[in-house]
Amino acid sequence: MSSDAEPAPGHPARDDQRLHDDLMREYYRLSDIVFDFDQRLVTIKGWGVTLSLFSLGAGFQQEHYGLFLVAAASGLAFWVVEGVTKIHQMRFYPRMGDIEAAAYDLYRGQATDGPVSSPAINWSWYLSGARLFGGPVRGDSRVPQRRPEQENRPRWHPLLFPHVALPHLISAALGTVLFVIGLCGGLGPI
Repeated sequence: MSSDAEPAPGHPARDDQRLHDDLMREYYRLSDIVFDFDQRLVTIKGWGVTLSLFSLGAGFQQEHYGLFLVAAASGLAFWVVEGVTKIHQMRFYPRMGDIEAAAYDLYRGQATDGPVSSPAINWSWYLSGARLFGGPVRGDSRVPQRRPEQENRPRWHPLLFPHVALPHLISAALGTVLFVIGLCGGLGPI
C-alpha cells in the first residue's frame, strides 16, 4: 500500500474525513436555509408595508375610518407573522454554532497569531458588535464556542427586535390612533 492511498474503511483517518465532510455539508446547508428565511422575511415585510400603507391611504381617500382599523390589524398580523418566521429562522443558529465549535475542536490549525478554524460565520456574527462598536468582549474571535442556553428569556422576544417590529408596529399604532379618532368623530361622519 502506498503512502498516498486512501485509508481502509473503519480507519480513523477515513472516518475523520467523512465526519468533517458531513459537518461542512450540514453547516452550509443550514447557512442556505437561514438565507432562504431572510428572503421570506423581506417578502413578509414588503407585503405588510404595502397592505398597511394602502389601507391608511384608502381610509383618507374614501373618508372611511374603518380602513384605518384594517391598517392596524394588518400591521399587527404581519408583525406577528414576521416575528414567528424569525423565531423559526433562529432555531438553526445553535446547530450552526455547535458545528463551528466541533470543527474548531477537531480540525483547527495553527497560524502565526494563534489557532484558526473554519467555518466561523455564526461565531463571528456573535462577536461582531463588540469588535465594531466597542463594548464587552464575549470571547476570542479565533475560538468558536458553544453559547450557553438562554434561560428565562421569553420565546416571543424576537417580536421586539427593531428590524422585526418596524414598520409593522408603526402601521398598527397609527391605524389604531386614526381609527379611535374617527370613532370619536374627529374625522367627520363615515
